[in-house]
Amino acid sequence: MTVSKRTGHRRRRLALMLGIVAACITGAGIWSRFGGFGTGPSADVDEFSHYAQPISEITIPEDTRIVALGEATHGNREFQELKLDVLQVLVERHGVRAFALEADFGGCELVNRYIHGDGGTLEEAVASLDFTIYRTDQMTGLISWMRTYNETAAPGEDLRFYGFDLQNYEHSHQLLLEELRAGDLDTAGLESLAYLREKLADDLDRDLVVATYETVRQQLEAMPGEQDAALALQLVNCLLWNDELGRASDSPDAYGIRDRFMAQNVLWILDQEERRGNQCVLISGHNGHIEQNGSYGADDKVMGALLADEFGDAYYAIGTDFFRSEVNLPKGNGQRMTHTFYSYDPLAHAAASCGYERCWLDFSRVPGGSSLRQQIDGPIMMGRVGEGFSPLMYVLPQAYRVKREPSSPYDSMIFVPYAHPTEILP
Repeated sequence: MTVSKRTGHRRRRLALMLGIVAACITGAGIWSRFGGFGTGPSADVDEFSHYAQPISEITIPEDTRIVALGEATHGNREFQELKLDVLQVLVERHGVRAFALEADFGGCELVNRYIHGDGGTLEEAVASLDFTIYRTDQMTGLISWMRTYNETAAPGEDLRFYGFDLQNYEHSHQLLLEELRAGDLDTAGLESLAYLREKLADDLDRDLVVATYETVRQQLEAMPGEQDAALALQLVNCLLWNDELGRASDSPDAYGIRDRFMAQNVLWILDQEERRGNQCVLISGHNGHIEQNGSYGADDKVMGALLADEFGDAYYAIGTDFFRSEVNLPKGNGQRMTHTFYSYDPLAHAAASCGYERCWLDFSRVPGGSSLRQQIDGPIMMGRVGEGFSPLMYVLPQAYRVKREPSSPYDSMIFVPYAHPTEILP
């Protein structure tokens, strides 16, 4: 039988791929030394159980300004449930009155208006978050709880909902239009720009975008009451940052640019809360964004590292991890599917062996010299899954694991031994 050149090339590529897989599998003992295949060793179960605490016992240092709650994946319902669990503790025990999410600034302002009873439905509020990952029962529950809380809150004690991301512009642009109309300011430029963005899309003159928003900024800065225009000015900032991020979308600098602007949004949020008499806010995003010393390069720090530089010990980071995760990930064409991963984290492994559904480990309570302390301060493999999937993640588990000393990026951690996939609402 004659084999075509194309078929021969395909067979050779397949043979090469199978060879790589086979080599990885037979060499698992070597890879495991670096946190490779399997589930990895467990920390001492008795020692771990002595220091592990329920989520309800979370405490933060008295002078904390920002509590950052991470999530090891975006597609597990337990990590979304933790947002409400931790918020409730901080509201009831630490006086926190603001929650900020890794979601677009404008969309979250619409959620904030909903929880204050300013029209719209719960479904519309959830949909305004834009990102598919948040259209879940868990986020619906969080928003519902905040609205119910506000219905009986004393004056000045109401909760606020913020967003610190800026990857979409539509809601921010529309809200800016509303703010200008409310202030009897000229909206012609913004209305024309909205029309052009819809019609021209990627071919829009970006210099025109910047010029239009800068003109609006000048109008707002000319207003007599600066604080009255605070929201509108920040909407302008987010829209300009969105444009800059769009220009850098094909550049490796885009990751650092986004985190830098997200950090600026968090600073603005904290400033708004301080004006209301509140000294601490809760922010929530992926572990990779909230860690205290992460970077994309030597001079390209993640959001959490920038905020830690600004606030020092007043920035308190809570990381999360799983032992086994069945995570909901996109597969293209608007569809999603579930994949299963193991973290190779000895601390998460111990949490699973103890039978915990979830638990909190405060690193400050674990004494030096103990075996548990050595694992907290030493490099271990932890799970980290973003909003993407590659078959390589099954062949090389290192593709979804990060080797870090837990006490370096985080002050404490929450472990969810068995994490289950979110279900996206229609």
